[in-house]
Amino acid sequence: MRAKLSQAERAAALQELLGWREDPARDAIVKTFVFQNFVEAFGFMTQAALVAERMDHHPEWSNVYKTVTVLLTTHDAGGLTKLDVDLARAMDLAARA
Repeated sequence: MRAKLSQAERAAALQELLGWREDPARDAIVKTFVFQNFVEAFGFMTQAALVAERMDHHPEWSNVYKTVTVLLTTHDAGGLTKLDVDLARAMDLAARA
């Protein structure tokens, strides 16, 4: 099982992850990505899904037209872990591609 991040680790991660915010009720991080259109949003989700599958760590997300909302938490750890931060970084890269 993965270890949950300490308060200091969470604070450091959120400083470097642009646009991500904490969801204390879920012990998670959340971000809304807005693209130019549905095709770009779906392309982002496809790229992110491939990374998530390789990591064996899958997001909770929703898509409405050009908007994708993502929530990351590690269920078996009961909260936020380094795996969530790593996937958030990968998603930010995919959104810029």
